Amino acid sequence: MIAGLALGTAALVIAGPAAAQNAKPLQVAGSSTVLPYAQIVAENFGEIYPDFPTPIVESGGSGAGLKQFCSGIGADTLSVANSSRPISESEKKTCTDNGVTDIQEVKFGYDGIVFATDAAGPDWKLTPAFVFKAMAAKTVAEGKVVDNAAKTWKDVDASLPAWPINAYIPGEKHGTREVFETKLLDTGCKATGAFDAFKASGMDDKAATAQCHQVRKDGTIVDIDGDYTETLARIDANKQGVGVFGLAFYEQNQDKLKVATVNDIVPSVETISTGTYPVSRPLFFYVKKAHIGVAPGLKEYGDFFLSEQMIGPEGPLAQYGLVPAPDAERDAYRADFDGGKTM
Repeated sequence: MIAGLALGTAALVIAGPAAAQNAKPLQVAGSSTVLPYAQIVAENFGEIYPDFPTPIVESGGSGAGLKQFCSGIGADTLSVANSSRPISESEKKTCTDNGVTDIQEVKFGYDGIVFATDAAGPDWKLTPAFVFKAMAAKTVAEGKVVDNAAKTWKDVDASLPAWPINAYIPGEKHGTREVFETKLLDTGCKATGAFDAFKASGMDDKAATAQCHQVRKDGTIVDIDGDYTETLARIDANKQGVGVFGLAFYEQNQDKLKVATVNDIVPSVETISTGTYPVSRPLFFYVKKAHIGVAPGLKEYGDFFLSEQMIGPEGPLAQYGLVPAPDAERDAYRADFDGGKTM
């Protein structure tokens, strides 16, 4: 269990019909970004609904999860696919071709991260290119791929402070690492010309993308696999450090932290939920409607996932990094799911 994020059984009223305790658990798979959120939900669901078996949640990536989900109807197929992107038209066609015709697309919040420094520090204006130039293991100098030699942020761009480059970023096990890689490192890699240079050096697209994701191992960039309190402690100990946090955690610690803009956009629930802030994206899970009422606990699991106790600002998913949607949007998620809205 992810430490500190389980809800006690007293936190919610136990509800739901009696179900056979020996029934096959719900099968859930997909996005590695959604994985930790779904695991938190599943673990709490197992406590709150003891009559249902605890759902089995696996990773594999959004595409792999949707491929399994769309393979057909029946006990040996997924009931729920997690995804960090909307289902594609080709995936919908695969679903339809295999008899999966009624799909409920459920958005449950947003993935968004912010850069912050000690509250007494200077203002920061970052871009994906600046982040890549500071943190990437290899960059481009005079058209050639070289080891990153930048020592200070001012070496990256004259507009930045002359602080030594020390950054604390989401570790590879963290739920927000993927958005860090795709929205910052990927974007910055391409904006600086590094992606093309990696390919020109003989890498294919996959290898070049993997190289874009490689961060420095010289002690300047530190992976934090724990929660954001660990990152905050690093900033407290190193007043010139730069930390990556979930928005909710930053908002709860604004007395200790100063947030940076990215592409001149200030991160907030509004800018993240509208997609204006560039380091954000919506998160989804997809439910096979034909399995509701057949797969034990499926409707209850969906309702529980969307409950205020899970996806609200005070819930455990926000503690782990989820950016909750605005109140009216969360209500709409629940209404659409309860109403059986399909794509």
